[in-house]
Amino acid sequence: MSAERINPAGLPRPSGFSHAVSATGTMVFLAGQTAAGAGGAITASGVVEQFRLSFRNLLTALAAAGGGPRDLTSLTIYIVDMDDYRAHSAEIGAVWRRLAGTDYPAAAAVGVTRLWDPAALVEIQGIAVISR
Repeated sequence: MSAERINPAGLPRPSGFSHAVSATGTMVFLAGQTAAGAGGAITASGVVEQFRLSFRNLLTALAAAGGGPRDLTSLTIYIVDMDDYRAHSAEIGAVWRRLAGTDYPAAAAVGVTRLWDPAALVEIQGIAVISR
């Protein structure tokens, strides 16, 4: 993939995301992933562990499509308790860097009242562009 992270000087300095990503290649649309295990149940408690497992599941789906973390161009993170997520943002950022490094996609965090699975605290949906 050819990708360029774009962060214009006229916008606030991004932290944990890029303002825009320009990419060429094959697009892969990644379904929303929660902290569900192979059996479908969420057993993890806490927003940090649920973020880690949700992101790991997203990266597993991306790897099956032939891509990796650097291929992510856009993410939407759905969050049930935004205050809890923000309170743990440093830990969540550390999880991100361990799993994906520091090439951030364009991203949005969206507060929601609940997710499909009532045990889910976080759901992550994404788009990737992969060179073939």
